[in-house]
Amino acid sequence: MLDRITGMRVFARAATAGSLSAAARHLEMSPAMASKHVDALEARLGVKLFHRSTRRLSLTEAGSNYLEACQRILPEIEEAEASVASQRIEATGLLRMNVPLTFGTQFIAPLIPEFSRRHPAVKVELGLTDSRIDLIDGGWDMAVRIGRLQDSPMQARQLADSPLLVCAAPRYLDERGVPRSVADLGQHNCLGYSLASLAAGKAWPFGRNAEVRIAVNGDLVANNGEALVAAAVGGQGVIYQPQFIVAKALRSGELVALELDQPCVELGGIHVVYPPDRRPPAKVRVMIDYLVDAFSADLPWSLSPD
Repeated sequence: MLDRITGMRVFARAATAGSLSAAARHLEMSPAMASKHVDALEARLGVKLFHRSTRRLSLTEAGSNYLEACQRILPEIEEAEASVASQRIEATGLLRMNVPLTFGTQFIAPLIPEFSRRHPAVKVELGLTDSRIDLIDGGWDMAVRIGRLQDSPMQARQLADSPLLVCAAPRYLDERGVPRSVADLGQHNCLGYSLASLAAGKAWPFGRNAEVRIAVNGDLVANNGEALVAAAVGGQGVIYQPQFIVAKALRSGELVALELDQPCVELGGIHVVYPPDRRPPAKVRVMIDYLVDAFSADLPWSLSPD
């Protein structure tokens, strides 16, 4: 089936130029193809648009009315196409980015002012939630994901590693003793993170391949890492959380990282993910590049001495 918009373009060009061959040359198609487009247009509309002679085309009354409509509609279509196409070249429009609450508040939001200075034509909507959402269904352009990525058609780039640490407050350790092995955790008040398969409320995995699982119990399970840090700082119990969440409390001495007989599992890293597209819009590409660059230097949650 011939394209209706192309047919309108052939018709409008032929009407103004007075011949189908001129319209064909301008639109880079054969005269026979141009004629097919006009024939298909007339068949679809059920009227004759041209009086045809061997020397020149002239518009019928219906053709004259249709030309006025085409001259109004086609520029709007071309403007819409140009606007959409430019978004793949120039970073413009609304960028909707979904980010975990704590990570987004502490490490993404502070980066947005500089991004906006560099790309003033991009407006950012930052969605902060620890719940896993569907990018496509939610209409999000991109997201930051922490942990192992699930198999999906989504594209991904890693921003940083995200090691887990077992921590507690000095006050708690003075009262309850310092666990020396992962088995000792079974005797402690272990505070769980309810949204993760790792380090949830009932069992904590250890070992390079998560081969060791320790049953734990505690009087608090929360769906936010900052809430667990606050509870641990207050002396309530032991937490098993990503380094970026506990780093500030560790540097201040409010929490202490525990050295156990098994290594903590690898959380899986911090990634930016976005829908599969051979050429993502420029607003997505520039944000990805900006974040990768921002996290390529010293990480703000590093525990290494200055």
